[in-house]
Amino acid sequence: MNRRVVITCAVTGAGDTVGKHPAIPVTPEQIAAAAVEAASAGAAVAHIHVRDPGTGKPSRDPALYREVMERIRASGTDVIVNLTAGMGGDLAIGPDHDPARFGPGTDLVGAGARAAHVAELLPEICTLDCGSLNFGDGSLVYVSTPDMLRRQAAIIQRLGVKPELEIFDTGNLWFAKRMLAEGLLDAPPLFQFCMGIPWGLPPEPRMMLALRDMLPAGSVWAGFGIGRMQMPMAAQAVLLGGNVRVGLEDNLYLDRGVHASNGSLVDRAVTIVEALGSQVAGPAEAREILGLPAPRG
Repeated sequence: MNRRVVITCAVTGAGDTVGKHPAIPVTPEQIAAAAVEAASAGAAVAHIHVRDPGTGKPSRDPALYREVMERIRASGTDVIVNLTAGMGGDLAIGPDHDPARFGPGTDLVGAGARAAHVAELLPEICTLDCGSLNFGDGSLVYVSTPDMLRRQAAIIQRLGVKPELEIFDTGNLWFAKRMLAEGLLDAPPLFQFCMGIPWGLPPEPRMMLALRDMLPAGSVWAGFGIGRMQMPMAAQAVLLGGNVRVGLEDNLYLDRGVHASNGSLVDRAVTIVEALGSQVAGPAEAREILGLPAPRG
């Protein structure tokens, strides 16, 4: 049981959710406002993707990340910023007769390009997606090879940014532990169990328990489920000693047929945490729990 729980809010993501929800944050102004809203509701960490302001499509543009971070800081809100560094791994396999003719949606770059905005902006946390994955039905593959991961981990370590190790399947955790043994990750390692994305980890209590039991000693971890499994997995994470992630990246609904906001999802997570007899950690305490240095001036 975790008695002091860090809540992360993933405020927009890179999924095809624009048009499926009336208020998906798209512009830097909207994304920053969503992070502030989440922090006001009790989230200590805001996980940030950016989107093209004109199309709503996912983007890797460092200027957009910079604007989001500047707007959050200008608001005076103390929230830990966690920038995604997973963009640039999408590979759409071509038709069966020509699979190497990669399809629309392919965006495949190397470790340096994936971390370019991290090197420029130096957030407190960035993500490191710890393996490749068949991403849903069809022919989309998320590519993150061992060589890519070692290079990206070394870049992030050199920058002094804390990597959040995204675990989409059991082999991802196996390899993350290898990187820790190779000295590419600093202690304490920070893990995020990403559950419910076809075809990775199923959102099942036994799976979360198994992952927890595989963690290196001294690890800090959180877990989340997508869609209707968001809140059940939040409760499960607290019960098993972990932290929580919610937000519109992972789930669009507060209740059946009722669209959520980032603030309402954090509110619901706070209710769950407190109903279980735990307390929600603020940003300063979260930095201690997550093993983060004092924020840069």
